Amino acid sequence: MRKTGKLDYIEMAAVGGTLDHVKSFYSAAFGWTFTDYGPGYSAFAEGLDGGFQAEVAAKPLPILYSESLEQTLAAVEDAGGTVVKPIFSFPGGRRFHFVDPAGNELAVWGE
Repeated sequence: MRKTGKLDYIEMAAVGGTLDHVKSFYSAAFGWTFTDYGPGYSAFAEGLDGGFQAEVAAKPLPILYSESLEQTLAAVEDAGGTVVKPIFSFPGGRRFHFVDPAGNELAVWGE
């Protein structure tokens, strides 16, 4: 069951090799299976759901869930987080990105 503030998804870059190469590695090493969403994104459901993004060279992006995106955004700002990407839509929902006081970027998504 999804609950506000719980880690729900993680996105990782696949820029160091092709997306197919990264998928082959995780499939061979750990038996992972993938669902492709276009040529640049492939999702997995292996304990913690996530996906590899081919076009973005970035650190892993932990993604939290929220039952009320606007309330969670306000709570993040009130607690001292810095919103770096305001709420935007993507296939499957909406999300925003923030940086915590230690400099870690996270995202929060909701339906």
